[in-house]
Formats: sequence, structure tokens, C-alpha cells
Amino acid sequence: MIRRISSGGEFEAKIGYCRAVVAGGFVHVAGTVGQGDDVVSQCKSALEVIENALKEAGSSFEQVVRVNYYLPDAAEFEPCWPVLAEAFGANPPAATMVECNLIDPKFRIEIELTALAPA
Repeated sequence: MIRRISSGGEFEAKIGYCRAVVAGGFVHVAGTVGQGDDVVSQCKSALEVIENALKEAGSSFEQVVRVNYYLPDAAEFEPCWPVLAEAFGANPPAATMVECNLIDPKFRIEIELTALAPA
């Protein structure tokens, strides 16, 4: 059984995807950017959107097993570390950071992750 979760973001309808898909025992959260003027505020905003999707799926940051970070400038990743450490707490997931272009130059970080779905 597959369950799709939409956050109503502008790109979901434009591109044809949803914020998260619950399938095969996992919650797969799409790459998520946040709002704000700098990388830290965008990171916090993206995590709020992701947290809402996880909650709707019945999961949480404590259940995250894998996270991928995408940034156009790798030097901007370190300022996000305290925010990420707080979000994942004592349950850090496996993680990867990739330097790459994002869909719009105004975005400084995109986060995608996979969490365990409720049994």
C-alpha cells in the first residue's frame, strides 16, 4: 500500500511530485527547500516542512535513517550543523552532503530523507 502526502508547495503541482510517500515500511521525503534570507534560516524552514510531513505520516526525526543535503556552496553547510544536530538529537541518521546547483539560486540548502514508517 502506498500513501502520498502533499504539503501544497508550489513545485509539487508544477513538477508532479508530492512531499512524501509512505511505502515499504518507510517514509520517503522529497528534497525540501526552505524560506529565508540565509542558509541557516532556510535549513530551519525546510526542517519544519519535513517535520510536518513526517508527523502526517506517523513518523518523526527520531525515526530518520538516511538524510541527504544538497548545497550550491559546501562552505555554507557548517553553519547548519547546530540546527541539524538539534533536530536529530540522540538519533543521528546516516548522512551525505553534495555540492550542486539547486532549482533556483535563491535556495541555499535542500534536504531529503528517509524515515521508518509506523508499523
